[in-house]
Amino acid sequence: MHDDGGGQRDGAVVRDALGVGIAVGLSGFAFGVTSAGSGLTLLQTCALSLLVFTGASQFALVGALAAGGGPFTAAAGAFFLGVRNAFYGLRLSELLALPRAVRPFAAQWVIDETTAVSLAQPTRRAARLGFVVTGLSLYLLWNLTTLLGALGAEALGDTDAWGLDAAGPAVFLALLAPMLRTGTERAVAGLAVLLGLGLLPVLPAGVPVLVAALAAPAVLWARGRRNTPRGDAPGEER
Repeated sequence: MHDDGGGQRDGAVVRDALGVGIAVGLSGFAFGVTSAGSGLTLLQTCALSLLVFTGASQFALVGALAAGGGPFTAAAGAFFLGVRNAFYGLRLSELLALPRAVRPFAAQWVIDETTAVSLAQPTRRAARLGFVVTGLSLYLLWNLTTLLGALGAEALGDTDAWGLDAAGPAVFLALLAPMLRTGTERAVAGLAVLLGLGLLPVLPAGVPVLVAALAAPAVLWARGRRNTPRGDAPGEER
């Protein structure tokens, strides 16, 4: 039987997808600990991972609640972080071209990791395989480790006494740092940190996160002003 290398290519896609799914899925431990430490019950913690399934938004939600923020403020911050998945979905919808009956279920797995693995593939077949393997492995492991982390936090009691309250922010930063590849992205992240930390003492819990979201349009506006030729400035005669 002639082997055109398709099996080897599929194996490479599966290996890479599993690597991403396992590496990121293990951070569900940190979410489970953080969520339980913020006062959410075991059922609420597991429901967040089962239904929301986007790590950054989940960490933002429980972080705001742990800081004393109201549920609506916490949910708003998580929502803004999750909006990016809608844009991922637009790109993946064209790339994967999944049947209509499958799309509502596939939408649950449209996150940073599945998007990155899918877009890295040379063919639609490989993109679909990468999406499914990454999504399935990450979803199963994330939910399992969320459960184990929450159970462990309940058994330990006060997570602050063990320093486990820092686990969530540490994992969030570890996931975010590799994504900051350009100067603009680093500028947005830096300004967001300054806004969030600077306003933390003067605004209610959870609100500084929302204000920090203004970092992106502010940096883009400043960059546009800098790149605009002087002769194109409004009201300036040529």
